[in-house]
Amino acid sequence: MHADAKGVQLRSVTKKYGLFTAVENITLDIPAGSYCCLLGPSGCGKTTTLRMLAGHETVTSGDIFIGTERVTEQPPAQRNTAMVFQNYALFPHKTVWDNVGFGLKMRGVPERDRTPVIEEMLALVGMESFAHRKPTQLSGGQQQRIALARALANRPQVLLLDEPLSALDESLRIKTRSELRRLQKKFGMTFIQVTHAQDEAFSLSDVIVVMDHGRVDQVGSGMEIYTQPASTFVAQFVGDNNIFRGTVRESEPGETGRDRIGLDVPDVGPIHCIGHASPTGQAAACCIRADQLQISDPNSPAPHPNHLTARIVAVEFTGYITRISLLQENNGQELLYKAQTEAWLATDYQEGQVVTLSWAPSDCIFLPH
Repeated sequence: MHADAKGVQLRSVTKKYGLFTAVENITLDIPAGSYCCLLGPSGCGKTTTLRMLAGHETVTSGDIFIGTERVTEQPPAQRNTAMVFQNYALFPHKTVWDNVGFGLKMRGVPERDRTPVIEEMLALVGMESFAHRKPTQLSGGQQQRIALARALANRPQVLLLDEPLSALDESLRIKTRSELRRLQKKFGMTFIQVTHAQDEAFSLSDVIVVMDHGRVDQVGSGMEIYTQPASTFVAQFVGDNNIFRGTVRESEPGETGRDRIGLDVPDVGPIHCIGHASPTGQAAACCIRADQLQISDPNSPAPHPNHLTARIVAVEFTGYITRISLLQENNGQELLYKAQTEAWLATDYQEGQVVTLSWAPSDCIFLPH
């Protein structure tokens, strides 16, 4: 971690536009030197949160700290943050060189001191030979690199990125993701990025903040979010989960957070899962990832206690993985099963066929809300 890296803290932060609440009572700690992604669907409040961190939006109530300094009312220029916008916001009439050095010039850094910094930043993003071009002469990926170089040239304590990869094609997005992570590790500063793409958040983040309707739904590492979703919303948004709703019929103590819970699920019957125990009779849900299901012939005994019958309605080849869409026989609920393509091709299952889907209770996650 860089010595100048600062953590970010939000304390009961709310943002209202008239009667509309865009962000509601967020309290959050982002460690110094970490790569954090704010993840969620459009309209969940993640960009508003980022703009409040930058100082481009005022806070209706609550406080924001960078390190130990309260910056809630400070203008953007005094926060020692830099922001990379979704559209890059480069000056079209200035050269690449002048774009990268713009912030330094505005701070009154003499040209002789700006030059080595600009050279270093252009080399860092592999754009040395483009110094005298204008932004309109660059591709989207090249413009993104220049926007990054301009932001990093000011050595901010916190770098804020608003969906910086959304305008890039898939192959360039993947390449640029690794470049972003490399730069973050090299500088050791705190990166906070807004994204709606879960693969982006998983590949980049030390910390993921999942947001929904202006609130924080879950905070954790990518592995924690993927394997232990804390709510029905997170399970729906991340990880291709199949979700079953019912009521708690029983709870038995287990390891912390791994109590054995039984749900009564209409048209399925009892489903056994793990999680934090809840009162009997409470409405709740559980989820099982599509890749943790097991498919078998309905005329054979189910290999796991959790099971149901479903009809295959579509088979989608996506490369290494094949996605199989099904409808539950009793109620028509849509289900998803994912298999390695090689393993799927070794089976004889066809569209229209009825099969048994089963799964282990230890893989089934209890969702209290």
